[in-house]
Amino acid sequence: MSSLKGKIQTVLGLIDPSQLGYTMTHEHLTMGFSCSYYPPPLGQEALSEKPIEMKNLFWLKQNPYSHKENLLLFEETDAVREELLHYKAAGGGSIVENTTTGIMRDVKILKQLSEETGVHVIAGAGFYVDATHSSETKAMSVEQLTEVIVNEVLNGADGSNIKCGVIGEIGCSWPLTDSENRVLKATAHAQVQLGCPVIIHPGRNGDSPFQIIRILQEAGANISKTVMSHLDRTIFDEKKLLEFAKLGCYLEYDLFGTEFISYHMNPDIDMPSDNERILRVRMLIEEGYDDKIMIAHDIHTKHRLKKYASSDEPVLLAKLRPRLVQTWGRDGSSDRETGLGCKPLKEEEDAP
Repeated sequence: MSSLKGKIQTVLGLIDPSQLGYTMTHEHLTMGFSCSYYPPPLGQEALSEKPIEMKNLFWLKQNPYSHKENLLLFEETDAVREELLHYKAAGGGSIVENTTTGIMRDVKILKQLSEETGVHVIAGAGFYVDATHSSETKAMSVEQLTEVIVNEVLNGADGSNIKCGVIGEIGCSWPLTDSENRVLKATAHAQVQLGCPVIIHPGRNGDSPFQIIRILQEAGANISKTVMSHLDRTIFDEKKLLEFAKLGCYLEYDLFGTEFISYHMNPDIDMPSDNERILRVRMLIEEGYDDKIMIAHDIHTKHRLKKYASSDEPVLLAKLRPRLVQTWGRDGSSDRETGLGCKPLKEEEDAP
């Protein structure tokens, strides 16, 4: 464990934080998301089976979870490789890959992609939402789940010796299930042993992040090294967001490039535009949380790849960078700004 102190553990091995470069903290390079298939609107069933083409791309952008092939990102290794090269050319250095058990994590592919592109890839340990938990996972105790997570970081994941470097994204539903509750407690116990960061996928309700932080705190987690993802689709009330920010975790706005007329996962949610995300980030900066903000794209479906004329991967570094630099008020040269606002772990911190 002492050899991991102050290092970043990528799928190719340990690196110094200074080697990260610009870092997207919530992406997927290979995964399957069929667990989230949503039946298409009445009368549009045929579109669910058609190939991904320019002529149906608008429909696909508004109904991404109603197209079965679109959910199979693991089929696009070649396209993802090109995407990573495009990302690197735009100034990108690292990707935190958030695919966990339940949505077809494949660390061997992640290692291959990192070797072929030169982009550092940090893999995530742990489990996704209850709907993807196997019967074996649901039967595990907190202690057994903790052992699995620790082993994925210290020894290797997916039957390999390729090691994860963070815990997460840990999937939570709303309401939280018993199995997810055990995984959260195991996540906290594993973090206590490892000292590494935790990344959380909250349920689609404004109270979910609060509930999750409480469970983690009670189980001994270090909240200052915990990332709450998807806040752009979870907490909309400014007063409530600032109340949550006081709890001390990282605040992640990771759906840049995602704009829906209707969000199938929760129709009551009005998905914000990128401009609205920037305004919310600006508000948090003005309130003093600039060193607690992380941003990314959360690419997890085929239609958002460059292959399908809809690339979002470099959008933060290319299209939106001028706006973000203006928002942060600096030029990106700071060593803190490994993720356009995401700072690396300090060397005195224990973290693989």
